[in-house]
Amino acid sequence: MMVRDAETITGTIMIITSARFWGRPLAASLLLFPLVSTATEVETDNDDVHEIPSVTVNEETNQGTLADTSESYQPKTPLSAPTGLSLTRRETPQSVSVVSRTLMDDFQIVSVSEALAATPGVVVDQVETDRVYYNARGFEITNYQYDGLGMPLPYEIVNGDTDTSLFERVEIVRGSNGLMNGLGNPSATVNYVRKRPTLDAHSTLSASYGSWDNRRVEVDTSGSLTEDGRVRGRMVSAYQNRDSYLDRYENERGVFYGVVEADVTDSTLFTLGYSYQNSNADSPMWGSLPLFYSDGTATDYDVETSTAADWAYWDSNTESVFAELRQRFDNGWEANAVFNYRKMEGESKLFYVYGTPNKDETGLFAYPSQYDDKVTERVFDLYARGPFEVGGRVHEMVIGANYAKGRIEETSNYGQGIGTALTPDWAFGGSYPKPTFDASTSGSKWDDRYRSAYLATRLSLADPLTLIGGARYVDVTSEGEGYGASKDASASETVPYVGLIYDLTDVHSVYGSYTKIFNPQTEEDITGQRLEPVTGETQELGLKSEWKDGRIYTALIAFRTDQENLAEAAGMIGPDTYYGGVDVESFGYEGEISGEILPGWQLAGGYTWLEIEDQDGDEIRTYTPREIVRLSTTYRPAALQKLKTGVQVSWQDSIYRGGTGGVPKTTQDSYALVNLMASYDWTKHLTTTLNVNNVTDEKYYNSLYVGQAFYGAPRGANVRFDYKF
Repeated sequence: MMVRDAETITGTIMIITSARFWGRPLAASLLLFPLVSTATEVETDNDDVHEIPSVTVNEETNQGTLADTSESYQPKTPLSAPTGLSLTRRETPQSVSVVSRTLMDDFQIVSVSEALAATPGVVVDQVETDRVYYNARGFEITNYQYDGLGMPLPYEIVNGDTDTSLFERVEIVRGSNGLMNGLGNPSATVNYVRKRPTLDAHSTLSASYGSWDNRRVEVDTSGSLTEDGRVRGRMVSAYQNRDSYLDRYENERGVFYGVVEADVTDSTLFTLGYSYQNSNADSPMWGSLPLFYSDGTATDYDVETSTAADWAYWDSNTESVFAELRQRFDNGWEANAVFNYRKMEGESKLFYVYGTPNKDETGLFAYPSQYDDKVTERVFDLYARGPFEVGGRVHEMVIGANYAKGRIEETSNYGQGIGTALTPDWAFGGSYPKPTFDASTSGSKWDDRYRSAYLATRLSLADPLTLIGGARYVDVTSEGEGYGASKDASASETVPYVGLIYDLTDVHSVYGSYTKIFNPQTEEDITGQRLEPVTGETQELGLKSEWKDGRIYTALIAFRTDQENLAEAAGMIGPDTYYGGVDVESFGYEGEISGEILPGWQLAGGYTWLEIEDQDGDEIRTYTPREIVRLSTTYRPAALQKLKTGVQVSWQDSIYRGGTGGVPKTTQDSYALVNLMASYDWTKHLTTTLNVNNVTDEKYYNSLYVGQAFYGAPRGANVRFDYKF
């Protein structure tokens, strides 16, 4: 459990004396400040805050990059997540959104869930306090990348919430992306772009305080470690300790990230990085609140209501190591070797409340359990990319091979008293007595192995016409056992991809793309066996535009997806859901805009319309909104450059679950969340930012993805002080 003794705040720096797991790394990070900040400074020309530097793969140097502190809701470098090629969003024949560092700082977005909740077309289904599903185009997101390299996640559900202090931006590629992942899930691929060292010295110290005693301090420092700039480093550290609007819930999180890159030769770059995140939760919810009473009427609990016991906890940590070696050649080609390692460990004692309550809140039952889990992932990737000439025209190619292995180890020690009838205070007051966890034991241990090879090309067919095509062969094998059922399975497939882009003018391009779907599934049927992989295909058509010399990006997109044997929840055994395979057809439209609309006016947002039907033409996945609006915008007036104000709006239409098979229908009406921000630059070094979230104090369910739900946060505020030097 967490220790929370004696924290003091002096000025804008929080001195943490109670963090049993984070005191030393945070202290070390503060000690590193002088090392990087006093390194040789390099003059920059970055005076124009609206300038977006033009960067292409063949113009990069190994001497690092200067810190770009310009404000922009656009990506400042090309993307590699969709195809492995170095492309802008307009050159990419898929729907791509970017959550930039500027946007995250403006609205104090400190977690991946908050970043994705601000992304057009993405739904964050917060089913519990510490577990979440991410969805796009109506389906679960299972493809995740770090700097364009995929990680083999064994579950769709995500435990904990990754801190965004590690990342320069988050890229979201909607639609099937089997070319770079091999797993052509038609929802989206999320690519986390890590922060990298800068050639010049650049440091930021931030401290914030907000509603529910939310305290956070963050350090980010970067620069050259040698006088000639051939060795550069960056260190990021953050600590957050907060209570909650939910009864009894508290969370403490610490983050450390360090990365060093070195110019081994003028053409060879070596990068080594390490990150660690620890999250300790007191009284987390396992499951949520009942949706209806035994007479079929809807429940209506207070926003702060929780079923968590006061002895429950969930501690988790994630440790990552990555190494990269890049060799550049005189002909413009480069060869890359990349290794990623990630270990996630969790320890918890949890309390699940199940059943259908009566109006007097009886009729609920206990399910206590203790869990230990460990997930490890290793990914090796070798690839080369560069230009080649055919027919008097210059083209680009990437070719590579990938090997990944993931292992899951779980132990479940079930508590005494499962099935005990609960009093209202035991169910909602946190007073259920802590049992011994020796009723029975079960668990899992299995390995997932991924092997693949891929090739992609960008062919310049004519001045206005470009073809992007490729394929990826993937072979997936699983071996082991989970809760008494065999996890042995294997599948292989070649996943083709083709996209055609036609430049109508210097501003507008139209595109069409096609890819196959091949997605091994982790969901299990009622016998505990994994479902067979999903197969199918995805098509997209779109119009993309870059206005005002690329400062504004817009996109209008239509998409269609057909899937066979997609996992769909078929029932529950205790707290566990089992699934069956269904054939699904989905289609829809997306519109997006981002960039600097006018000098000082940044905007990023989009609209999504979606339909999902089964093989009989009936609407399914009704817990997923069919219409979504996301908008984030800020304005810095020319007459008062030190002031910035902004608003963030997130709207979705109504959703429901149930209404068939004797299950009462639960509906969440359409709603909008409105967040406001204002910041003021007191000096060129010191800035204060105030954020007010859910200003209309909307009461809403976080999700109807499963048969229980809890309410989202009410109105809250947060103030942050940033000191840059």
